[in-house]
Amino acid sequence: MNNFSKDQSTMEHQVLIVDDTEVNLILFDALVRKLGNCQSVTFSSSVKALDWAQANDPDLIIVDYMMPELDGIEFIRLLRESPAKEGIPILMITANDQKQVRYRALDVGASDFLTKPVDKIEFLARVTNMLALSDVRKKLADRAAWLAEEVRKATSEIRQRERETVIRLSKAAEFRDPETGAHILRMAHYSELIARGLGLSVEDQELLLEAAPMHDIGKVGIADNILLKPGRLDPEEFEIMKRHATLGYEIL
Repeated sequence: MNNFSKDQSTMEHQVLIVDDTEVNLILFDALVRKLGNCQSVTFSSSVKALDWAQANDPDLIIVDYMMPELDGIEFIRLLRESPAKEGIPILMITANDQKQVRYRALDVGASDFLTKPVDKIEFLARVTNMLALSDVRKKLADRAAWLAEEVRKATSEIRQRERETVIRLSKAAEFRDPETGAHILRMAHYSELIARGLGLSVEDQELLLEAAPMHDIGKVGIADNILLKPGRLDPEEFEIMKRHATLGYEIL
């Protein structure tokens, strides 16, 4: 079995119920619990329910349309503004003659509808379907996370081989210039520290750490009589020595 596989049937579903009528909250809560493996969280205040929904990840939201603070459409619209909440199934409860309300609700992200008076059998069927949809959503999210981790592992192995190649190539210059020594590694770490001090992103800091050892690779193209000269370089020799930066660019 893959690591991302989970038996959703053994997991308890969490259903958020939002209705300003206490009788409806009691009824819907009782029906949800009849399904088994379900618990409900109920709110008579749509504002408090929205705060809770934004901080949690319910498997299903059942929301009434007519409410005094935020109506159902505004509740859905505000919740869907968060990318993390785009996939949560939302079941809106409306009256039979509220087709325009349904159209607006679909526009802001409602998944399905129940009409008043609510039929118990239809309620259970639609809730079951919505929870099955939520299970699929979570399985896909688990699979995506598993795939992302596998890609990260594979990429990490490739990057490690690339780092080794960079270091080996950098040492080609080191072997020709005895003054270089551990300079390439010290310079790489200094570059990383300077980047951190300048407030560069972590990615850019890592990039400098990995790329900096290549800064002297162009010395492989400088003649030994200049590269290994023990004394001071004359102006003409110094001009040739400065070409190692251009040669390094061409090599890279």
